[in-house]
Amino acid sequence: MSIAPSWYLTLAAMLFSIGVIGLLIRRNVLVMLMCVELMLNAANLTFVTYSRALNDISGQAAVFFVLVVAAAEVVVGLGIIVAIFRRKTGATADDVHLLKD
Repeated sequence: MSIAPSWYLTLAAMLFSIGVIGLLIRRNVLVMLMCVELMLNAANLTFVTYSRALNDISGQAAVFFVLVVAAAEVVVGLGIIVAIFRRKTGATADDVHLLKD
């Protein structure tokens, strides 16, 4: 028994939509960072689905590079978040202007 690729693509579309909605609605920086990660994982699921359906490994290689970019994004994002939280305890995305000084 095999699951059709359309189910994986539907799941990826739902995950990406949840990530976009969360990114647009929430103002907490950590939640926004998690929403971006959710969108990247949805793209990874799409790459792996097409790679498996087409019997080609290049999609899985693309997933590796997306994971490297996601790891770098987390490092930079958490660095910015720590810098904001040092200046103000309840930081939101609107508090990035605190980093000017």
